[in-house]
Amino acid sequence: MANTAEKRELFNSKSQCHKDSIKKIFENEKKLLAEVGKDPVVTAHKKIELAEIMIHAATLYIAINELSFSILELRNNDALNEARKIIYKAIIYLEDVVSNGIDIPFSDIDDKLELIADYPLDKRYYLVRKLGLCIRLLVDAFGENSKWKWSFVEIQGRFTTVMKNLLDWKQANKDYYDSGSENYTTTVFYIRLVRKHLEISSKEYRDRYELATHRLDDMRAAVNYLGASRRIAVIIDEKSDAEEFKKKAQVWREKLESDQKKGLAT
Repeated sequence: MANTAEKRELFNSKSQCHKDSIKKIFENEKKLLAEVGKDPVVTAHKKIELAEIMIHAATLYIAINELSFSILELRNNDALNEARKIIYKAIIYLEDVVSNGIDIPFSDIDDKLELIADYPLDKRYYLVRKLGLCIRLLVDAFGENSKWKWSFVEIQGRFTTVMKNLLDWKQANKDYYDSGSENYTTTVFYIRLVRKHLEISSKEYRDRYELATHRLDDMRAAVNYLGASRRIAVIIDEKSDAEEFKKKAQVWREKLESDQKKGLAT
C-alpha cells in the first residue's frame, strides 16, 4: 500500500492537469472582460461566455476534490471553497445579463433579453442545466453537515432566478402551446424546470427563516418565489395553480407580520 508521501505525489500529479486548465480559464476570463463594456450586445454575450467558463472551472475544482477523496481519502475543502466562489461568479455574470429580479413583470427585462435574442433556447437550457448540475455536485461534495448548508439556499435561489430570467416568456408562452414549434419540447422542459426550482427555492428560504435566521429578507424571498411561480402559472393559463400560489403567499405574509409583531423576526 502506498504511503502518505506517495499518495500525495500521485494526487499532485493527477490534479495538475486540472490546475493547468483552471489557470487557462482565468487567463481567458481576463481577455473576455477586456472585451466588455463597449457594445451592449457584445457585452451580454461575453457575460454569458464568462458564466460558461466559470462553470467549467468550478467543475474542475470539484474534480480535484474527487481525486483528493479517492487518493488521499480526504475532502479538499480548499478546492470546494474555490468552486463555491466561482459558481457565485457564474451566477453574477448571468445576473448582469438578465437581472436578479425574482418576482418581477416579464416586461421589465425585455430590453435585456433583446440583447441576447440570437442566443438559442436550446443553448440557454443546456447552460442552466450545466449550472444546476454543478451546484448539485458541490452541495453533495460538501455533505449534509456542511457549514455552508444555509448559504447554499442563496446559491440555489439566485440560480433559479437567472434561469427564469434567461427565458423569453412571451415567446415561451407561444411555443408552450404550439406542438409544431421547433422549440416546443425544449420550452416545455425548460418551464417545468423553472417551476420546480421556484417551488424548491420558496421552501428553502422559508426553512432557512424558520430554522436558522429569522431574517425578514429570507421570508420575503420565500414569498417572492411564490409570486414568481404565480406569474408563470398565470402566463401559461393554469388558473388553479395561480390561485394556490396566491393564497399560500398571503398565508406566509401574514405569518411574517405576526412574527414581526411578536419580535420573532428581524
